[in-house]
Amino acid sequence: MRHCSVQVRGLLTREELDRYNGLIEAGSYLEDQGRYDLAYIVQKEIDILILPAIERLKDKGRARDRATAEYLEGLREGKEVDGEDPSA
Repeated sequence: MRHCSVQVRGLLTREELDRYNGLIEAGSYLEDQGRYDLAYIVQKEIDILILPAIERLKDKGRARDRATAEYLEGLREGKEVDGEDPSA
C-alpha cells in the first residue's frame, strides 16, 4: 500500500484519519494474502479519501505564497517611499 505524505496526513480530520488507517491496514492484509486485485481497490479508496486533505495543503501553500508576496511588496514600497534599504 502507498502511504500519503506526512503533510497530507497531518491535515486529515480525525474521522478521515481513522478511515485512512483502517483502509491501510485492510489493504496491507490483502497484499500479504496475495490479493492484489482487492488491494488495488482499497488503494483507490485511499486516494479518494485523501483528496480533501491535499486541497487543504494546496490552500495553505497559496496562503503562504500570498503572504510572501504581500511582504515583498511592502518591502519594495517601503524602499521606494523612504529611499533607503528597509532591511538595514
